[in-house]
Amino acid sequence: MWQKLSLRGRINLLLALGLTLGLAINIARLVVEAAPRVRAEDQSVIRLAREFVETIVPSLNEAPDPDARLNQIVRDLSRLRHVSITRQGDAAMGERPGNGDDAARSPPAWFIALVHPATTTVSVPITIHGKPQSLLITSHPNDETAEIWDGIVTQLAVGSTLAIALFLVTMMVVGRALAPLQALSQTMANIEAGQYGARVEPGGAPELAAICAKLNHLAGTLGEAVEDKRRLAERTVSLQDVERKEIARELHDEFGPYLFTLRAHTGALMRLSEDGRAPAVDALRKHAAAIMEQINALQQFNRRILEKLRPVGLAELGLREALGVLLRLWRESRPDVTIDANIACAPGGTGDVADLTVYRIVQEALTNAFRHADATSVSVTVEQAAGTDGNRGSALVRVSDNGRGLAPDHKLGFGLIGMRERILALGGTLNVVSGNGGVTVEAVVPHGSHA
Repeated sequence: MWQKLSLRGRINLLLALGLTLGLAINIARLVVEAAPRVRAEDQSVIRLAREFVETIVPSLNEAPDPDARLNQIVRDLSRLRHVSITRQGDAAMGERPGNGDDAARSPPAWFIALVHPATTTVSVPITIHGKPQSLLITSHPNDETAEIWDGIVTQLAVGSTLAIALFLVTMMVVGRALAPLQALSQTMANIEAGQYGARVEPGGAPELAAICAKLNHLAGTLGEAVEDKRRLAERTVSLQDVERKEIARELHDEFGPYLFTLRAHTGALMRLSEDGRAPAVDALRKHAAAIMEQINALQQFNRRILEKLRPVGLAELGLREALGVLLRLWRESRPDVTIDANIACAPGGTGDVADLTVYRIVQEALTNAFRHADATSVSVTVEQAAGTDGNRGSALVRVSDNGRGLAPDHKLGFGLIGMRERILALGGTLNVVSGNGGVTVEAVVPHGSHA
């Protein structure tokens, strides 16, 4: 049952149990203290009544009518509460006349039996003109018991009223404080369903308001990530199509003519070989030179195509040399920009996949710096960094420029977004920091296995 209760129900149940337990403990304390209180009151009134009788009895011998005076004193004392005084032998000895109110306020029998089940009677001997008599002093604990019972009932009523009022007020406060939880749950369900634009109004306790704000931020971040993935996938499909068309065009425009020329020269050689006369050396040399020229052109064309698909020399020369070639090409094309480089990675130490990723990060960062930043100085650093798991290292890549930086609302291009996705797939990180001093692209690429 407890597991099925909501947080609000649990708090309200614990509060109700606490208030009930506190009220029960207080009532139990009054009941436990009632018996000693009644006994102390019983003994006290009997002692006081006995001292009073012993004080007034000597003056009776001086009265004109001692018996009448004694009867008057007994009648007057009978009006006292908690005690009654009678002459021995009187009718209804020790009984106190009752009324309807006393019967109405009489406590229940179990309470009387628990507190003080019996009355106490004490006989006080007196002598009037040498004639011995006795006065009977009888306690009436029911009066004190009724007062204690009335106090318990009153405290129970007042305590119950206060407890109910406190419970209702606390329940209302708790309800208001926990109200954002339902909105949080609904918003989380909407986000789970893909509605990343869902937001929850911060409210309630400061802790809940902070959770609401963080959930809103998380929803926004997820929405941006999903949108970036969508745009990246769309861009990837578009780039693949463009790349295929470009390769097809180059194959048609350049590869086709080379093949046609080779076919023409090969046909000429075949015709010379079929001639019955000895072929002229000059003609053979001419056709062979033309074929060699076309083959060299095809090799250059093939290298250019491979460069687009994968950096030439990365596998043969290693990452450090490939990056050196890349930087040298940028220095030659942009002599007005100073490029400082610190390539400290070990050759082949990161793995083929990681090497290609590091190369592409530097290539993309340099392209952005030269095309968009208007930088006059660029710094490139590639060095080893300790791995987070202690078993494999990582390559730390940092490319900084002193350009104008990025606008506050600038979004990363598809190149860096693609690099970020690729690095995340390898278990690394990519951060782009922009300020007044330019842009810094920093990536941690874990070492991977060789492809």
